[in-house]
Amino acid sequence: MKMNLKKKLAVAVLAGLLTGSVSYATPSVTERESLNQVALLQSLAQGYFGGTVTVRDMRSLGDVGIGTFEGLNGEMIMLDGTVYQALGDGRVIVADDKTAVPYATVTYFDDDVALDLKDIGDKAAFEKALNEEVKKCGENSFYMIKLHTEFSSILFRSEYGSQKPYPTLVEALKGKQTEFTANNIRGTLVGLYCPNYMAGLNSPGWHFHFISDDRKQGGHILELSLKRGTVLLDKTDKFTMIIHDDPHFHEFNLAKDMSKDIRSAEQDTQANMNK
Repeated sequence: MKMNLKKKLAVAVLAGLLTGSVSYATPSVTERESLNQVALLQSLAQGYFGGTVTVRDMRSLGDVGIGTFEGLNGEMIMLDGTVYQALGDGRVIVADDKTAVPYATVTYFDDDVALDLKDIGDKAAFEKALNEEVKKCGENSFYMIKLHTEFSSILFRSEYGSQKPYPTLVEALKGKQTEFTANNIRGTLVGLYCPNYMAGLNSPGWHFHFISDDRKQGGHILELSLKRGTVLLDKTDKFTMIIHDDPHFHEFNLAKDMSKDIRSAEQDTQANMNK
């Protein structure tokens, strides 16, 4: 499989201030090659569920991505420029442009690599195949992926929103996480890979969200299996982080180690969280 030639760009962290009134120009070639992250997964883990960036802002920073919404009110799936909100009751809606976003990661998607898969029995096998491809392409780059296929089985979650004062991410999920299982369902997986040096800003490795073809089901993927499919990978070598213009955001100690909570939020069912 042939990879398109990419510009070699240094990884950069940009702290910027966004409000709902900010407008953005059409992205240049260089801007298309940036993975744009709003805040830190670590700030979300500590309970920062507010935000000064809006859904409208997100649509100006990319066309594919994942994240969440103010109050941790559901899971974000951005696909082909539309921002979908998978709600705690299982419904999926198109998110309102004015809704605040506490955390998200998006990019302008380019099909750089195509990886054919078959007989994937579980999420671990899926990640293993992806990791083998990433190792060939460069483990210290960022990757956004899309996979449109029929999933033999898929387990995904969303959550009902929390009210102020917000709890931590894990505490919010313990009480409000909802889980759904579907078999033989067609849909699109959107995923993010972060290199291991991103441990202080995000979560190294993979993070997957899902939306069904009928746009009626979606959420954060906990488990999956599939018979065959072609994963499209967008390799990105520039990183931009946007910091909230909110005094409360700056009260958090973002150097605090939240890796255990993040791992639990990424992988655990509600039953495991409540053990």
